[in-house]
Amino acid sequence: MTSLPPFTVSVFIGTSLDGFIARPDGDIGWLTGRGEQAGDMGYREFIAGIDTVVMGRVTYETALAFGAGHWPYDGMHVAVLSTRLEEGADPRVTVHRDLDGLVRALTERGTKSVYADGGQVVRSFLRAGLVNELTVTTAPVLIGSGLPLFGPLEADIPLVHRSTTVHDAGFVQTTYTVENGG
Repeated sequence: MTSLPPFTVSVFIGTSLDGFIARPDGDIGWLTGRGEQAGDMGYREFIAGIDTVVMGRVTYETALAFGAGHWPYDGMHVAVLSTRLEEGADPRVTVHRDLDGLVRALTERGTKSVYADGGQVVRSFLRAGLVNELTVTTAPVLIGSGLPLFGPLEADIPLVHRSTTVHDAGFVQTTYTVENGG
């Protein structure tokens, strides 16, 4: 990315203590079951300040299955970054094939605040220097293997600690500002 977009990008995501966002098969029951005990953990307040959700195909498919007929992003623009999801298959989402095209489209539509969700999308946005804020909620469980939140980077991404909150059921939520991010 040569210039920074005119919108902010925030991550709000849950992980196991060992850094996984899902089991190898994509299952997140270890998180959702415990999360019910912990409550909202600030999600409603967070999502109220968002106008666009960007996710990958796997996260999109998880949202479809998780909602059981209920679409959790009513009234929001939802973009899916995918090379495999068919364009136009779901009128509630816009499919983008690459990050540069997605950023151009979001800029053109006047996007102000983006929620980047899903491991691959979060990693892509971090590598491109697009993330402004990172909130990671750690569940009190080790699952041993799975899909990691973070992966290899070309350079360090310095973070500035903003807050840490301990929620019910032993969840620990930490928010960082990405130094020079986005």
